[in-house]
This record gives sequence, structure tokens and C-alpha cells, in this order.
Amino acid sequence: MNITRENIDELNAIITVLVEKNDYEATVNDVLKNYRKKANMPGFRPGMVPAGLIKKMYGKAALAEEVNKILSKSLTDYIHAEKLNVLGEPLPNDEKQPVIDWENQTDYSFVFDVAMAPEFGVKLDTETTIPYYSISASDDMVEKQLDAYAGRLGENKVVDAVEEKDTVRGNFVQLNEDGSELEGGVKAEQVVIAIDLMKDEEVKASFIGKKAGDVVVFDPVKAYENKHEVGHMLNISHEEAENISGNFSFTVVEVLRFEKAELNQDLFGKIYGEDSGITTEEEFKAKVKAELEENFVYSSNYKFALDSRDSLLKAIQFDLPEAFLKRWILATNEKMTPEQIEADFDNFMVDLKWQLIKDKIVKDNSLQITEEDVRALAKDMALMQFRQYGLNNVGEEHLENYANHMLKNEEERRKIVARKQEDLIVATIKDKVTLDMQTVSYDEFNKMLEN
Repeated sequence: MNITRENIDELNAIITVLVEKNDYEATVNDVLKNYRKKANMPGFRPGMVPAGLIKKMYGKAALAEEVNKILSKSLTDYIHAEKLNVLGEPLPNDEKQPVIDWENQTDYSFVFDVAMAPEFGVKLDTETTIPYYSISASDDMVEKQLDAYAGRLGENKVVDAVEEKDTVRGNFVQLNEDGSELEGGVKAEQVVIAIDLMKDEEVKASFIGKKAGDVVVFDPVKAYENKHEVGHMLNISHEEAENISGNFSFTVVEVLRFEKAELNQDLFGKIYGEDSGITTEEEFKAKVKAELEENFVYSSNYKFALDSRDSLLKAIQFDLPEAFLKRWILATNEKMTPEQIEADFDNFMVDLKWQLIKDKIVKDNSLQITEEDVRALAKDMALMQFRQYGLNNVGEEHLENYANHMLKNEEERRKIVARKQEDLIVATIKDKVTLDMQTVSYDEFNKMLEN
């Protein structure tokens, strides 16, 4: 085995791998011996096919396969041993590649083009200033969150008379045209209907002011304009619902009105736990505001990551082996055309430059991700999901179980690890540069993201 490298320039090199007879001969002979043991050919006893015939039949294929295995391993080992920071993968150099004669040669030479990552430095110090936007939760946002909590923990209460937003529980009976009960008709008891969901204003108005024991006669299909919805309400089949028509009597059993929970100690405990220490409405509002702004930190960090990317890409200039990279993209993406590559190549180059800068930050600062880091992030992500459903007081055991479920999925684990690395890079940049701290409203922040 003989491997040589010719540096064309700082970004491009040619690696030549010479695979010699003593590199592959023993293994190829073993493969052919194994073929002979298993060969079953007419006119020969099993295992007694002449070695020359086996070699003639399988020798070239066995040779090519073994040489390619040696070639692949030796090329990879060489790049690793020489600590070459290559971009993409080596590509065959068609112009300098000698013709391979598997029949008559004993030594085989293979020529590859390789691209090197450029050498550059990443300067992270207080001379670099990057804006950091702290998002403030407005009074309106806090009030909306309070209202959401009150609504989530509210309950239906029985009231005297129907108003427009109420729901009514009662019994349906299908009627004849003359208003009498239809024999064998549809009946449904303890049905709950929402007045404000009715489409027909006349029917809706007929319910207003009704009390328990009152009877309202109406056509449910007319009221809701949806036979499927009516069928579900009356607990009848889809086919029966398609044929339903005419009036029903509806006897009111009770009128229910939804009332939001009061902002009191009971609600504070349900939202944040009995041991939260929150005893007043002012403390509750302060906690909600702090929680909203804590959730905004993820958005602030996301914006900071974008601004850091733009700042460092502008400050750090280096060249890349564009011709090689275009060849590599085309070689590794069968469905892409040269025209498609050209159209999107500038974006690819920006992404690659940023990835190289991030890799350099990781290396310079010895950033490492531990299993504890990954698990902690999984738990944070789980907590964020629970909070989206208004569940703030989630026990540690539930978070652990949810995190375990996430991390069992390899694709999900890969995403979490990538996000953790991104978080470490952003934290490192934030720690080393000067932050231009600015407090903005949520709306102002979203407008910045749109630009």
C-alpha cells in the first residue's frame, strides 16, 4: 500500500492510492477457496470444482470487490491519520485516473480529488457588539393569560333563564306536522345544545328567556344547517340523519351558564401548586408576567443566533473550493441537475460557511455535550409543551417519563442533541461578546423577524 498527496493549493489536493498485490492476494485466495467449497456444478462433486475454473468464473469480481474494500478503508484511514479537515468526500479524478486492467495488472492506482476546509480564526471578544432583544410582556398579554387560566378552570352553573351564550340540557321528541308526537319517531334525552352555535337567528331567539320545564318547538336541521351534526346530537345513524325533517319539541331540563373561575387562592394553587407562595392577585399577575417573559427567552435567543450568524459571516472572510463542491453536490444528489445547483449554490455556500464557523467555535472552546445536558433539554422541552396546555405545576416524575419517551426516538434524540449544540454555541458567543441590550414589545419583536 502506498498513498501520496499532492497539494494543488490551500483548498484542493490530489490523493493517489496504490493498492499492491500483497495487500489483497491472501484475502482474494481465501474468498475463491470458499467459493470452491460451496460450488455445485454439473460434472463435478461438491467442493471438487477445479480451482482454475473457479478463478476464471469469480476471480475478477472477487479481486475488484476486495481492492475496493481496501481502497475505501485505506483512504479513510489516511485522512484520519493525517488529520485532514476535508469538505464533502473524495471524488475520483477522471482526468488522471489510469485505466484499470483487472485481467493483467497486479497493482492498481486510484486518483482522487479532495477539498480542504480553509484555515481561519473566530474572534469572540468585547470588541464585537451584537444586539440582544429582551421581550417584555404587556399588560394586555398578562390579562389575556389570566383570562385563559380563569376560563380553563371555570365551570358550568345552573341558572334560571336562557341567555345567548348559554347551553341547555333537555329532551327531544319528533313531531307530526300537526304538532303531535310522531309514533315511532326519534327521541333523545339529556341532550346538551349550545345556543350560540345555532345558525338560524329565529330559532336562536326562540330559546332566549326559556326556563326549566319550558318547551321549544323547532326544526334542528334548520337551526344547525348540518344533518351530520344533528344526527350526532340526536344519537342516530348517518342514514337516519339524512332523512330527518320537520319539527321536534325540546323540553328544557336545565339551563347552564359557563362562569370563569375567580382569581383567588384556589385558582393560584391549581395553576402553580399549593406551595407556590402566591397569595394575592398582584403576586399572581407578577408570576404570570415573569413566566411569559421566561418563555420569550427562547425567541430572544433565536433572534440573537440569527444576528450572531450575520455578524460573524460578515466579519470572517475565507474562500471555499467552489468547483469541487458543485461536483460533490451533483455526485451525491442524483435528482439534482447542474442548473438546480447553480440556482441554490449561494445559499449552500452561506450555510456551509456558517457551519464551519460553528465547528471552529466548538473546537476553540472545547464545547462538549453530556448525556445530562441532553436529558435536561428534553425535560425543558417537555415542560414547554405542558405549559402550552396550561399545565404549569408538572411533577418531576412526569417530566422524566416524558423526556425518556422523547429520547427513545432516535430521530428526536438527534434533533435534541443538535439543538443543545446550537444552544451551547449561542451561549458561548453571548458570554464573550458585548451585548447591546434592548427591551422591546412582543409586537415590535415580531416585526423585526418579518424584515
